[in-house]
Amino acid sequence: MSRAQISAIEFHLPEQVLANDELADIYSGWTPEAIEQKLGVRTRRVAAPGETSSDLAAQAAAKLFARDPSLQERIDFVIFCTQEPDHFLPTTACLLQHRLGLSEACGAFDFNLGCSGFIYGLSLSRGLIETGQARTILLLTGNTYSKFINRKDRVSRPLFGDGASATLVEAVENPEDDGPLLGPFVFGTDGSGGDLLIVPAGAMRMPATPETAVEHTDSKGGTRSKNQLYMHGPGVFSFSVDRVPPLVQEVLDRAELQRDDIDLFVFHQANKFMLERLRKQCDIAPERFMIDMLDRGNTVASTIPIALVDAQASGLLKPRSRAMLVGFGVGLSWAATIAILPERL
Repeated sequence: MSRAQISAIEFHLPEQVLANDELADIYSGWTPEAIEQKLGVRTRRVAAPGETSSDLAAQAAAKLFARDPSLQERIDFVIFCTQEPDHFLPTTACLLQHRLGLSEACGAFDFNLGCSGFIYGLSLSRGLIETGQARTILLLTGNTYSKFINRKDRVSRPLFGDGASATLVEAVENPEDDGPLLGPFVFGTDGSGGDLLIVPAGAMRMPATPETAVEHTDSKGGTRSKNQLYMHGPGVFSFSVDRVPPLVQEVLDRAELQRDDIDLFVFHQANKFMLERLRKQCDIAPERFMIDMLDRGNTVASTIPIALVDAQASGLLKPRSRAMLVGFGVGLSWAATIAILPERL
């Protein structure tokens, strides 16, 4: 029986750098050091005008193909996780199939999820492979939240960065390991908290109008319109500390593993303060917990694959390591899985 495995990951960040000193100049009373200490972010990348999430994802895929040009011929499914599609229709993954020069016998679809999206994409990929519907899947993530964020938004602008990833998920025949190379998966959803992280206007429920473009300043000094991103920081924090520790334990229980069986825990890189709180709540040693935001920021669906690449480059992730991947955020949505990773991503 074929099993699905993560075989390789590449990522791409836009060229423009937004550093803390620029933010400190805008927000009176903030210092670059204070922003870095609280959020764990020193710089983040911002997409250029006209640069879309699919542009970033295509660049990440091109890096993957540069390593093995035969991949372009072998990809038989493209999955694109984004919340900023090129158009309402057609599906951006279809446009990426053509742009990347992939076979016309290739399946393609988008799905709209944020912080838990990479885990969902891995689950979809495993399902397609282990039911015989595909063998070589290109899982793309891409987000450009900067296009939704008001320059004066003190909550969101220092935190989020733009970026994309390209993950190769392949069928492996007769693997050395007895168990799954990807899984088990645990999911959860609480749509009652959808308004905690939202762009209220611009789609069908609330079309963009001159009225929705009017800016308002909240009690914390954050300025935005209904066409822009709103995040209720305390609400998202409370959700995370409530849901993530039980999620970690449930994955361990389903896999019949203990915490010490996991070589590295890679959570969605929400912000440093939240990650440290979750690490302590989950009783995870610092040397087995990845924090990877300093020059990335929160790149939404791409934080986990980017962190995996950085972990391997830094030596934290050894060959054949077992990693727990945990996503949580916008939706409200949460998901986690365990992956046995190859010698080189």
